[in-house]
Amino acid sequence: MLKVNFWLKRLIKEWLFLSSTVGVILTSIYLHRFPSYSFDDFKILIILLLFLVVLRGLERSNFLTYISSKLIRGKFIHIKIVLLTAIASIFFTNDIALLMFVPITLTLNIKHKDLLIIFQAIAANAGSAILPAGNPQNMFIYWFYKPSLIDFLKTILPFTLTSLFILILISLFVGNQKANEQKDITPKGNYKIYLALLMLMLGVVLRLIPIWFGVSVAAYALIFDRKSLKIDYFLIGIFFMFFGLTDNLRHLINISSQLKESVVIFSAFLSQLISNVPTALFLSDFTNDWQRLLWGVSIGGYGNLIGSLANLIAYRIYITHYPEDKRFLIKFLFVGYFFFFGLLFIYLAK
Repeated sequence: MLKVNFWLKRLIKEWLFLSSTVGVILTSIYLHRFPSYSFDDFKILIILLLFLVVLRGLERSNFLTYISSKLIRGKFIHIKIVLLTAIASIFFTNDIALLMFVPITLTLNIKHKDLLIIFQAIAANAGSAILPAGNPQNMFIYWFYKPSLIDFLKTILPFTLTSLFILILISLFVGNQKANEQKDITPKGNYKIYLALLMLMLGVVLRLIPIWFGVSVAAYALIFDRKSLKIDYFLIGIFFMFFGLTDNLRHLINISSQLKESVVIFSAFLSQLISNVPTALFLSDFTNDWQRLLWGVSIGGYGNLIGSLANLIAYRIYITHYPEDKRFLIKFLFVGYFFFFGLLFIYLAK
């Protein structure tokens, strides 16, 4: 009975995986066909899995916490944390950046801690948009449409710079505060190996190194550090199910003619309903306009908690420490939709 309750709670918690699985089953029954998966689909899943293993290894080695605790010193703590979260998200993904910096923010003796964590969520989504490896939707768009790295950067850099510029201006009004001293943290010896593996995986994502080099990541974790294999497998499952669901939906509906110039608007608002990662997977079958899709799902990462899984991470960590703060969600939505509609207006006005 206890095991049944455990799995029921876990499935409710992983509602996105559950709903996508149900979607695949229902559409497959209706169409009398199984989804079709391409070789590129499986390559993306393998790369994502290996990337998560490396990031888990770095997290377990205390390297990320070590770096962040050393960097957060002196005044202007709000701006520092916002920028550090954004920079970390570029190289370690938005999820890892928040897992790294939000717990540190909670230990600081400063005012407006709730707003700072909301700003961190915005910064993580903005910073992670720059590189293909910054977040799952970027990784998918880069591998699915195969643009050059230069074109990718030219397309999305204005989004990141505009978001961070606005965020820094707002942070200036929050206050000029100094953080309390942090305890010294020493990273474990294997962090150097994981840093090397991280560089290797970045090379794989950027298509500079053949994908089979990633076997070294799995081999090291299996032989020397099996605890690093405890990653978010539900995220892999969500990708797998959405690859299948989008293939089935492609045989059910055709929205290509309705998209055209409205790719940004459609993808941004759809992200508010099903999150930006599934939106990128779904709409990729209906449009070749990867630039507008990239902007749309990036904007869609703002707004509500569903827009980006990173938002849920920041929210969960804060509420776990301050469950009595009922206004946090209202503040999160207010700031989130300020950036959502602000960036959408800026894009449409250009």
